[in-house]
Amino acid sequence: MRLATLNNGRRDGQLVVVSADARRCLAVPEAAPTLQAALDDWAHAVPLLRAAAARLDAEPAAGQPLELAALLAPLPRAYQWVDASGYLSHMERVRRARGAEMPPSARTEPVIYQGLSDRNLAWCEDIPADPAWGTDLEGELAVIVGDLGPAPTPEQALAQVRLLVLVNDVSLRALIPGELAKGFGFFHGKPASAFGPFAVTPDELGADWREGRAFGRLRVEVNGQVRGELRTGDDQDFSFVDILRYATRTRGLGAGSIVGAGTVSNRDASRGVACIVEQRTLQQLAGQGPDALAPYLMPGDTVGLSFHTDDGRELFGRIRQKAVAA
Repeated sequence: MRLATLNNGRRDGQLVVVSADARRCLAVPEAAPTLQAALDDWAHAVPLLRAAAARLDAEPAAGQPLELAALLAPLPRAYQWVDASGYLSHMERVRRARGAEMPPSARTEPVIYQGLSDRNLAWCEDIPADPAWGTDLEGELAVIVGDLGPAPTPEQALAQVRLLVLVNDVSLRALIPGELAKGFGFFHGKPASAFGPFAVTPDELGADWREGRAFGRLRVEVNGQVRGELRTGDDQDFSFVDILRYATRTRGLGAGSIVGAGTVSNRDASRGVACIVEQRTLQQLAGQGPDALAPYLMPGDTVGLSFHTDDGRELFGRIRQKAVAA
């Protein structure tokens, strides 16, 4: 089942079910008016939403034409956004380029942070980009969870994965080092993230959802040039179950919390990258000088992200954004 949020002039939009061919959608007010409301009462909402999805696919005249430009982020605002370092190859490369060792705990515990979630960008919203900020994209997958209490078992954590989403976790690379040096974490360096138009239930991935990982291909583009064709599940050192259990070590996660696995990265460098900083790192490790490194996003640049299952389905829709002057 695929869900989306129509812009109806309200902050949380209107929840709709999306047809399998992504051409039609249907509101189901008796299930829930918004995605957050559905997550708050999942047991009530899901049967009604699934029935609506079946009707959309069985009746060509059901629902209304889907206009992608009218879609907000699936959760236009969320109670929480937590992101993690699920792919160690990304961290290993960046640290090696600056001569730093990996923290000993990094291989046994994911690094996580809590970011901005009161404003999530739609799939096509512009990215404010001051040239001095070092604006970067980060192609990621994330899960949206139901209520998850502290210290869950692996089975309990997996059972609360309600939906998966595609994310562009925008980062301002020039601002991050100064913030981290203060010892209190990110703030200005992590602005609003953008989300693909569709949130999907794990069963949509079929066999490509296993062991708390989504297996498929992430395509990353900048100005129409492919920067990466990455495998999302192959080198994910920390699964979503691992990340959820670590995040809930001392506290729970409320329904509607979004939890990311971090920038997708593969140990096989020929598959490319999901962010510019990793491309710059690989160039630096190859001996290229500062003037030859890939530039960060400038006003006018475009970004594209898409995910395909191994059988060729594009479940989350595409992220297509433009960098604009801040």
